[in-house]
Amino acid sequence: MKRNTALYVAQGGIIAALYVVLTVSAAQFNLASGAIQVRISEALTVMPVFTPAAVPGLFIGCLLANLITGSAVYDVIFGSLITLAAAVCTRLLRKHRFIYTIPPVLFNALLVPVILIGAYGVGDAYPYLVATVGAGEAVSVFIFGFVLKRILDRYRNVLFPAEAKVQREAVRK
Repeated sequence: MKRNTALYVAQGGIIAALYVVLTVSAAQFNLASGAIQVRISEALTVMPVFTPAAVPGLFIGCLLANLITGSAVYDVIFGSLITLAAAVCTRLLRKHRFIYTIPPVLFNALLVPVILIGAYGVGDAYPYLVATVGAGEAVSVFIFGFVLKRILDRYRNVLFPAEAKVQREAVRK
């Protein structure tokens, strides 16, 4: 299948921009980083279910958001790579109902605390950070992401026509 490059870049760019805006907005309320964080932008981690353009879009969005919000260099690099890995896994698991939501929650819960401890000297509280970061990520993905997915499912054929066509063809085979 030949991918429409302009559509792919546009979708990825829109997802990246949304991620940045939502993260910067959450940062205004001290929700975007730290031991207790609920990044509403993490709801967008369901987007790889709809389009492969979401994978680089989420990575670039996280990278830019971390730069804009003044994150430590290790957070910018490794936090963005965690988002990339989770997006790839979500994309690979897209056909498995609900399972596709687990990688962002699991990766962030287990790996972001390492960044918080190493880059910010948050302390020696790994289990506490796993619980707090994991809980915030679970709220973002399992609740906000679920709502987002339900809404986007209604408009899948309009917003993501290339993916919808691929899925229709797969069903016919």
